Amino acid sequence: MYEILLKFHSLLRWLALLFIVAAFLKSLIGMAGKQRWSVVDNKLSIYSLVGAHLQLVIGLVLYFLSPVVQSALEVMKSAGMGAVMKDATLRFWLVEHFLTMLIAIVLVTIGRVKAKKAAEDAKKHKYIVIFFFIALLLILSRIPWPWMEVARPLWRY
Repeated sequence: MYEILLKFHSLLRWLALLFIVAAFLKSLIGMAGKQRWSVVDNKLSIYSLVGAHLQLVIGLVLYFLSPVVQSALEVMKSAGMGAVMKDATLRFWLVEHFLTMLIAIVLVTIGRVKAKKAAEDAKKHKYIVIFFFIALLLILSRIPWPWMEVARPLWRY
């Protein structure tokens, strides 16, 4: 089950990123061109929200099943949190990836909710641009890219 969820999480990240980037760019263009908030804008923000939340749910299950996280928890029990924080791999998976992605998903959620509640189209676009951009920066900073010390494959088969 772990491997199936890991593959799905790996694949879904690209869909979630695609929707977040598309929503951000569409709203950036909409904001710059003073365009109306359209059905497409609304759907892109919804798909971004759903993709991010689905990633969160799968990620949470993986978090508690992960051998690396289990190892980090064992180190924490025996040597304390300081020992985990000194190990880049354990720190990344136990703390950095999880918390950064959680914050990014909260930002996507806030951006979507604020855009939905805003009365003016310009504000709807502005909220998506601001919150989704910050979320994107956070997400991109904590994906385990192949060049990172905690590298993972871009595609899991």
